[in-house]
Amino acid sequence: MPARTDADGASRGKCEAVEPVTTMGADGSAARPEESGTALELLVHGVGGTTPEKMLDDPRTVRITGDEVAAVFRRADDVDAEKRPRDGRTGPVPEAYVWCNLTSGNGTRALWLLLLPFMVVNLAHWMRPTARDRTRTVRFYGLLVRLASLTLTVLLVAAACEVALDLAAWQCAGTRACAESHSWLGFLSPDLSDGGWWSRPGRRLALAAVVPAALTGLLWYLSHRTWSAYESQQPMARHSEPEEDNDRTALGRPGFWYGRRLVARLRAAHTAAGLLTIAAAVSSTAARFDREPGGPALLDPLGRLLEAGLVAAGVAVVWVVCRRGRSEKYLDRQLDEHLVRRLPLAALVLLALAAVYAGWERPEWQSHGRLSGDATFGGIAFVQGLLVVALAVVAHLLYRTHPDPRAAMRGLAGPAVATLACALGGVMSGGVSQRVADWLDGTGATILGPPVLLTWQASVIPLVLLVLLAHCAWLGRRTWRSGRAQRGAVESEYPAEPKDAARTRRIARTRAMAALTDRGPRLLGVTSASTLTLGAGALVGALTSHKTPARATEGAYAFVQGAADTAQALGSWLIGLGFILFVTWGRRAYKDPSARRTIGILWDVGTFWPRAAHPFAPPCYAERAVPDLTWRIATWIRATRGRLVISGHSQGSVLAAAAAWQLEPSVRGRVALLTYGSPLERLYGRWFPAHFGPAALTALHHDVDCWRNLYRLTDPIGGPVRLPGDCGPEVDREPLKDPLAYGRTDLHPLPSAILGHSDYQADPVFAEERARLLGRLQPDVPGPRSQDDSGRSSA
Repeated sequence: MPARTDADGASRGKCEAVEPVTTMGADGSAARPEESGTALELLVHGVGGTTPEKMLDDPRTVRITGDEVAAVFRRADDVDAEKRPRDGRTGPVPEAYVWCNLTSGNGTRALWLLLLPFMVVNLAHWMRPTARDRTRTVRFYGLLVRLASLTLTVLLVAAACEVALDLAAWQCAGTRACAESHSWLGFLSPDLSDGGWWSRPGRRLALAAVVPAALTGLLWYLSHRTWSAYESQQPMARHSEPEEDNDRTALGRPGFWYGRRLVARLRAAHTAAGLLTIAAAVSSTAARFDREPGGPALLDPLGRLLEAGLVAAGVAVVWVVCRRGRSEKYLDRQLDEHLVRRLPLAALVLLALAAVYAGWERPEWQSHGRLSGDATFGGIAFVQGLLVVALAVVAHLLYRTHPDPRAAMRGLAGPAVATLACALGGVMSGGVSQRVADWLDGTGATILGPPVLLTWQASVIPLVLLVLLAHCAWLGRRTWRSGRAQRGAVESEYPAEPKDAARTRRIARTRAMAALTDRGPRLLGVTSASTLTLGAGALVGALTSHKTPARATEGAYAFVQGAADTAQALGSWLIGLGFILFVTWGRRAYKDPSARRTIGILWDVGTFWPRAAHPFAPPCYAERAVPDLTWRIATWIRATRGRLVISGHSQGSVLAAAAAWQLEPSVRGRVALLTYGSPLERLYGRWFPAHFGPAALTALHHDVDCWRNLYRLTDPIGGPVRLPGDCGPEVDREPLKDPLAYGRTDLHPLPSAILGHSDYQADPVFAEERARLLGRLQPDVPGPRSQDDSGRSSA
């Protein structure tokens, strides 16, 4: 990189150390804060969180700004450091930004497990490939993801309708043997209640609709509550930079971390979609009965009119989802209040009308068979398959415009993740339906059970797991061979140490295991491809045979029939086991803070991105954390004109980079970055190339004053930034030694641990690089930057 010239004319490299600046007044007194050149190190922790006492290495800490959810802490002795002389202090004033409660707070966070498919499909929105001058194609990509997200909401509500309306109210309550074994259904049974008022089929369905309606209300409540706490946090207002600069990454746009308007619109649309799904499930069976010969003459046109209203409302929901995407170029503070209120209200009115229509007296109406679950779930699966295929085509077109060899799956990561989201939704729906059916029916075979399609989908789970096990075995063999190949390299890094074969094997094996992270795209590709292929086969088998796999293969070869029986039984068992584990984990997370913190780690990674596709996904904590960091950095620099280093570990480095992009250019140039164990390129750059690709990271390096990145070969998460051209060597330091000592030494008399992703501060290199960054920054306004060959200012 070109050198920068100081005010005295001396030229030095970008990250070259300089002597600290003394800041005493003419009379020997301390200079004012704005002239003191105070140095600040803003520490940002990674996934899992920690305490301010551990981050600051001091049991006495004070919260200087923030609240109980996210705050900045200092040591008690450093609270007023800017107002006092340096007191012999040689290092920077450390501050700790603690944000772990954003993802692992109170027990209600356990309910977020229900939102896992929504979180996964929301990630697909941000995984699009890098594209230039393809605005319409990019918008179409986002539209397809939003439509796929809408189908997941419909799928979840349809599964609740299957459980409450079909299995409980229609099948079990309509069968004497099943109702007798469940006394709480007695008042709904025509036989046990002697034809009571609630025993009519339509009224049973209308009453059972309370369950999926309550689920929809719960989703709305969770989304609205988190919306008020997260999306309502406004970022620092600033002017938009030139469009050619913002094209490098959207994370630098003023409105990127403020998606309040879009989330409100999508929440209204998805809530209405859930209510309309319930209304359709309640009224469709009654409408079919009314259309049969001899049906009620008056109710038939009312049913058709109600169906027309449901179709019109459904079209309005799709229109709202398609109409508007994200507004990122400016802070969009508007809210579509009429739409947000009236659309769910209209759907609720239609649901009430559907309940009244279904509950109307029909003396000849009897419940038998199943409700139309196969057609419903089959239609949802078919639409999801079409959307995923279309998304893959669009992603491929975007990737071809600007190929990035480091992009995961050649730009197809988004469609693959969307496929997994749909599969997760199907497994959760099928698991709940199968477990409830087994609970209601017991071993008596008194009811037909869930739709045939759900049984077919459960039967392909063992096949998918078999493919994954085979691929994992292949990865295990590759890892073992890689570990053997690295033993020589490990020993060469410690030439003066006596060799220990066991110690060498352990270090080499740790490095090989850490490299498995780079195999993630292949594993995702195998999983999504097998899921899509076998899922399509399950859909075809269910719609053509209308029988379960075991019955559909009756009369076939013994091997085929045995395989079908085994797959069906094993799939049902696996779904049951998964459902039990899911409920158990959620219950434990509700009561156990440590388990809740484990779930919080999942959200740390999965909820960094705003809710651009699904409003019921867990909230984006970065919409609180990034404005927090931006405000703190900008106000501190303006008040003190001091030096600042953002020191980010793991996910904290991602938050640090996002905050740096949001700063004004004049402030951004006074900030240095120190990242360690950082997934900026290894994970985010590969999986989210449109936002963390090489161009975006190169621009960040040019804009901040200096940037150094530390990593280890034993770290499964962090890695090099790999900036192209002249930027690379100055950002990435060579891999740190891990362990610090191979054997016992005077400095390490006990065997040194293999640190991997943790304790980067234990390495002396950390303090060395931090000192270089602090020495590089100046307390006064930075000098003009030299120009590179392209005419753009260089850092």
